[in-house]
Amino acid sequence: MGESMTDVQQERRHPGTIGEVFWAFLRLGVTSFGGPVAHLGFFRETFVERRKWLSDGTYADLVALCQFLPGPASSQVGMAIGLQRAGIGGLLAAWFAFTMPSAIVLVAFAFGIASLGDDANMGWLYGLKAAAVAVVAQAVLGMAKNLTPDAKRATIAGAAMIIILLVPNPFVQVAAIVLGAVIGLAWLGREAAAVTGGQGPDAGARSGGDDVRQDFGARYDFGVRISRRVGAVALTAFALLLVALPILTAVTGDSSLRLVDVFYRAGALVFGGGHVVLPLLETETVATGLVGHDSFLAGYGAAQAVPGPLFTFAAFLGASTTTGPTGLIGAGIALVAIFLPAALLVIAALPFWERLRRAPSVRRALLGVNAAVVGILAAALYDPVFTQGVTSPATLALAVAVFIAQVKWKLPAWAAVIAAGLIGFAFL
Repeated sequence: MGESMTDVQQERRHPGTIGEVFWAFLRLGVTSFGGPVAHLGFFRETFVERRKWLSDGTYADLVALCQFLPGPASSQVGMAIGLQRAGIGGLLAAWFAFTMPSAIVLVAFAFGIASLGDDANMGWLYGLKAAAVAVVAQAVLGMAKNLTPDAKRATIAGAAMIIILLVPNPFVQVAAIVLGAVIGLAWLGREAAAVTGGQGPDAGARSGGDDVRQDFGARYDFGVRISRRVGAVALTAFALLLVALPILTAVTGDSSLRLVDVFYRAGALVFGGGHVVLPLLETETVATGLVGHDSFLAGYGAAQAVPGPLFTFAAFLGASTTTGPTGLIGAGIALVAIFLPAALLVIAALPFWERLRRAPSVRRALLGVNAAVVGILAAALYDPVFTQGVTSPATLALAVAVFIAQVKWKLPAWAAVIAAGLIGFAFL
């Protein structure tokens, strides 16, 4: 289930290539429909289950870390995986490959080359949303098996799920993770001891046994390929840009700087990513006359029907601006600016996170955090994934079929998504 230390040592001596990172994420970029929670399910299936680039525990740690950071959480997880695999070049390759497919479609839509019509009535979109239900369900069950193997951690996961369902708010998600850390620190001493090798003959049984200890060994060797100095520089750059861009824009009146400032702040100040960024983008673009209201709504509708991160909506807005840089130049500026804070924060956080997570007290807290992450994903499986993906008996049947095809017949997630889209197009 976990990676052996020999495998991990070999991985550290022979890191992956930028090319393999690019192709892995490009496949995800053209098939990952369903929003950020579904993306996390696709990532887990690809990098934990199939490629085995990292363990379930490491993956949960990354998800938890990125939930704390502003910006698009799923894209930041992808950036972190690319960074671990092939350094800064891997981070850029992961971002570019995962982001560009949807950005290209949305820019084309802005130019009027393609028209997606009434997406809500497209059968293929129903099929893709049903497939997302199966992908996320598999991810939740797999992570629950590995990260909540005992009553205490299952209780933490259940509590996190209940809190988020009752109080649906991105900041509540962060609060649930913090609560999981506090409970883990105070309540999971024996479980943490068992993970690190155990004390006493029943330590392994209490926390899941050899599988958990093996997973812990892999988690200790995440192998971040950048230094803490580079991380500090990235954090400084993030803060300087956040402060300096509004000042420079006001002083110079430059329209290009204004566009950078608008989208950089949107990426830097929004927690939860996805749809949470839309109110801020509307305020900064529609209310200021940068983009027309009808154009904004049309682009938002198109963004629902493309794979990849919703933040690529920025490319559509940049291409549709009424003043300043527009077209391809505006799209490029907006797209880079909205994702730049996420990249800087990932580079800044990971070197310190890797050292911090080795401390025994942090390990206890992380066990609670990982359990809370399972609860968060379980809550998201219900809303919005299930509520939007299962809208009829036919879509439920399709979701069940995709789940069985993945779990029992080992059909890759990307193939299941394409098949579900074709079935939806033909029958729904």
